[in-house]
Amino acid sequence: MGNDGECVANSSMVVKCDSRNNHMSHDQYRIATVQQTNYYFSEEYSVIANYSDIETVSKCGDACLSDCECAASVYGLDDEKPYCWVLRSLDFGGFEDPSSTLFVKIAANSSISHGGRNGSGSGDSSGESGNVKAKFLVLPIVLSMVLLVGLLCLLLYYNVNRRRSLKRALENSLIVSGAPMNFTYRDLQIRTSNFSELLGTGGFGSVYKGSLSDGTFVAVKKLDRVLPHGEKEFITEVNTIGSMHHMNLVRLRGYCSEGSQRLLVYEFMKNGSLDKWIFPTYNSRDRLLDWPTRFNIAIATAQGIAYFHEQCRNRIIHCDIKPENILLDENFCPKVSDFGLAKLMGREHSHVVTMVRGTRGYLAPEWVSNRPITVKADVYSYGMLLLEIVGGRRNLDMSYDAEDFFYPGWAFKEMTNGTPMKVVDRRLQQGAVEEEELMRALKVGFWCIQDEVSMRPSMGEVVKMLEGSIDIINMPPMPQTVLELIEEGLDHVYKAMKREFNHFSSFSIHTSTLPPSSQATCSNSTMSPRYCLRS
Repeated sequence: MGNDGECVANSSMVVKCDSRNNHMSHDQYRIATVQQTNYYFSEEYSVIANYSDIETVSKCGDACLSDCECAASVYGLDDEKPYCWVLRSLDFGGFEDPSSTLFVKIAANSSISHGGRNGSGSGDSSGESGNVKAKFLVLPIVLSMVLLVGLLCLLLYYNVNRRRSLKRALENSLIVSGAPMNFTYRDLQIRTSNFSELLGTGGFGSVYKGSLSDGTFVAVKKLDRVLPHGEKEFITEVNTIGSMHHMNLVRLRGYCSEGSQRLLVYEFMKNGSLDKWIFPTYNSRDRLLDWPTRFNIAIATAQGIAYFHEQCRNRIIHCDIKPENILLDENFCPKVSDFGLAKLMGREHSHVVTMVRGTRGYLAPEWVSNRPITVKADVYSYGMLLLEIVGGRRNLDMSYDAEDFFYPGWAFKEMTNGTPMKVVDRRLQQGAVEEEELMRALKVGFWCIQDEVSMRPSMGEVVKMLEGSIDIINMPPMPQTVLELIEEGLDHVYKAMKREFNHFSSFSIHTSTLPPSSQATCSNSTMSPRYCLRS
């Protein structure tokens, strides 16, 4: 019994309560039935009442439930007469009796376990213990789940950071080894600040300044006119070009082949392209290369071209040798750029090219005559480039008079007259040019621009002649281009071109006068009159 006199669910105690609490029995307690069970009890101490007028078995249970002092009641038959003993306490034990039923008062939220013979008939709090057990089971499960989720998060974080570390390590190893890296388009957008700093444009696309993860500056070229390629073929060609390493070739650092986007990532050249240093313009008046630097640039450029012509397993025809594609590093060491792009842009995979490529003024005659194109087409372009390095001007410049507007014709005449110093860049001071080197450069240049392919030297021979390994260089014959202009009359050609120059801001090639495949770039500063004037 509690301090307040209420009934408590302890069947081993005598239940006493105040009559004022009788109405609470039905709310707080219920009767548990134990079938075929009788109970030992002391009639003197345990029995509250004995009812012989109980009509049904269930009435005996109700009699106990309605009595606050009752702990249990027993219903049975005595000589075929029913009886109901209402008990105050359960002090002894039960026994099996098929003709008897035991009713035990228990708390409303409890249950009782059935006792057999000599077993306890008292109820226990199995419901409460079940809830406690459930709580003890749920807590470890929740903690285990939280721990598992935490471990998965740590594992994911570790893998993400590990991949990033591996990517950085791979990039660093590729940078060291020189193998081209595969960038995503989003990577290059970030590295170029969304292609915001334009370095220049060319026949193959636009070039933007960017930087790698280690802070190294790069030049990113977006290819504008890529012919349909499979991604696998494009990457194969890029890796072929990226495997070529020479001090006079611009190094390919990486590429992007994503959807229709094709981009190439080159090393950044601080001093830009050669044309900005040899052709005087308003923006480059202070830029002037002395003779030794020019001559060294001519030799080193020839060495770079000779490398991918003759020393590589996969021979490459550049197809667009011109000053804009010769880049200078901080020490004015020249590096040929865009080599191999002709192949990436859909050129035949053989040593012969049938599509016209390149820039007017540097195109070999075989491009127009539809003859097979070999590496000797690059030799012709180099010869025109070499003459421009010597003269410090475009081969075709309408700002000069009729006598020397076409530099190759004027230079050939002065060379054969024994006055080669007249054709050197006018900005160079008197005596600053080595005449023997000048004559060597002019002779090599005119041998390179011969119309007959067989008469042109290889680039390996060009290097030897410029370096002086070949002591005697024969005087070259007048190139057919120069001869035809002289026969036509320079004054006549000059006047005709002057009219065209004044009428149009730039010259154009009329495709009706050329073969269908003869599509090429043509600008007013790089055209040869032989190829751009048609009667």
